[in-house]
Amino acid sequence: MRNGNRRLPKSSHWKCFMGKMRISASSWNVQLRSLLKHLASEVASQSNGETLRIAVVGIGNEFNGDDAAGVLVVRTLQKKLNHLNHLLLVEGGTAPENSTARLRRFRPHLVLMVDSAEMNQPPGSVMLVAFNSLEGLSASTHTLPPSVLANFLQRELGCQVALLGIQPQNLEFDAPLSEPVKRSVARVKQSLIRMLGQPS
Repeated sequence: MRNGNRRLPKSSHWKCFMGKMRISASSWNVQLRSLLKHLASEVASQSNGETLRIAVVGIGNEFNGDDAAGVLVVRTLQKKLNHLNHLLLVEGGTAPENSTARLRRFRPHLVLMVDSAEMNQPPGSVMLVAFNSLEGLSASTHTLPPSVLANFLQRELGCQVALLGIQPQNLEFDAPLSEPVKRSVARVKQSLIRMLGQPS
């Protein structure tokens, strides 16, 4: 793993997490918390007290029902956490690849994409999906599939990439968020504010 010009070791901890990250909807927050803890430890061991830098990218079309989930999550994080130097909160919309210049300047150790994703789960299910598991997911309205964007970010920025996917129920134009997705968006917002609100 690399940040900027410095290459960080691909530890057995990280390989373990990347291998097991596709998990049940009820435990995504436990897995993400553990992932952040281990990644922060790796960063600290390779630097003089450097803080783990995390970019959260909200992806989706706010006019297509549940596809707004990722954008709505990041908007709330921007209101609550935008003052924190270890976080970059990006509203990527339907073309998150247009934000790569900001990401490159920030030099994140981890890019966490938040998006509605077809995972063959009940509506509102939330899953943390590893970079190498993104091939099987479909993006509904975006210019690039999640796997292509993740591969580009990992190659160009030398960072780790994961997707926090929310299973949609309704992607129709001008539809409101479905109730299952609305509840999940609220839970994801609260969990991420707690997890990301303090430097690791």
